[in-house]
Amino acid sequence: MTTYTTLIILSGLVIFSYLFDLVASKTKLPSVLLLLILGIGLRVLVDNLKIETFDFLKILPALGTVGLIMIVFEGSLELKYDRDKNKIIKGAFLSALVILVASVSVITFIIYEITGRDLYTCFSNAIPFSVVSSAIAIPSAAALSKKGKEFIIYESSFSDILGIILFNFAISNPHISTSSFTGLGLNTILIVVLSAISCIVLLYIMGKIAHHIKFFLIISILIMVYAIGQSYHLSALVLILSFGLFLNNADTIKYAWFRSKFIYKNLATDLTQLHQLSAESAFILRTFFFVIFGFTMNIYQLNDQIVIVNGLIMLASIFVIRVIYLKIFRRENSGAESFIAPRGLISILLYFNLPHALKIPEIGTSFLFVVVLGSSLIMSVGLLLTKKYVRAEPYSGVH
Repeated sequence: MTTYTTLIILSGLVIFSYLFDLVASKTKLPSVLLLLILGIGLRVLVDNLKIETFDFLKILPALGTVGLIMIVFEGSLELKYDRDKNKIIKGAFLSALVILVASVSVITFIIYEITGRDLYTCFSNAIPFSVVSSAIAIPSAAALSKKGKEFIIYESSFSDILGIILFNFAISNPHISTSSFTGLGLNTILIVVLSAISCIVLLYIMGKIAHHIKFFLIISILIMVYAIGQSYHLSALVLILSFGLFLNNADTIKYAWFRSKFIYKNLATDLTQLHQLSAESAFILRTFFFVIFGFTMNIYQLNDQIVIVNGLIMLASIFVIRVIYLKIFRRENSGAESFIAPRGLISILLYFNLPHALKIPEIGTSFLFVVVLGSSLIMSVGLLLTKKYVRAEPYSGVH
């Protein structure tokens, strides 16, 4: 494949992704779903033409991780905190926690019934299927009311964070003991302290950089700190969410010493530019990740009726748990929020990070693909059915 052919393909994918976003804004069909279908179509075309390709599975985890960082960061930069939002934040956290625990419990049982493996292995495999994907949920929530959108941003981000904490805890502690929970507590305190320090330092650096290139430097430092934290099994996504929230709300801090040291003249302008840059970076990364994920899927395995049936059972459990919880505990639920429980980027990343010894052949990538694709389809249908709750606002086109 020549250099120019490669450039044409890459540019074409970005153009298609932009068009998919425009379609998504009109139809409420997630652009991610269209990207997956595009990836599948390219795979069929390549197979029929018998073209040799690169092993994209080698770059998928790294690409997905950076995409996750940028999507959560972009979402958090849209959140403005005030005390009136404590109820939304508390509700979103409890929703993420309870639904995650309930989903892991039920899916563990489903995997146990399918495979007969030991409960620890089934539990570890259940976690990737139990986490709401902020990479899909946040863009899909753009059509909701302001409160609904904020709830989904917080809830999906908390779900990612809690899912990563639970996943790291599971694979690091095959045998649960008191020291396991002590380590979890210490790691949580450590990441909170690290997040607070990083927020202050990064804001200070932003104010001091005079060079015309500053935002990619800030984002690179952010990614590096995230990678260091994750390498030590810390839930560094807390850092990403915290930094976005901190930046967007730093100007509300009234302490004179803080304002004199950290609040600088062009902060508002820089925030606007940083948000635009993170949004467009997230768009590019999300485009390539989901096209490549669709491309790497062996769709011929979807002829296996057992995989389809078991995937549908898992999907049913995911949405039944969510509908029941939101019906009981969230009165402000418009109905649309009940359907926003997609599995996607975070599920794929956690699945690929499972140690080889814990992977179950019956719960392979084709099974994961069924759940990712199925949850997006259900969300699409749900958003269309609850269209009367969708607000009529111009679509930003950057998610």
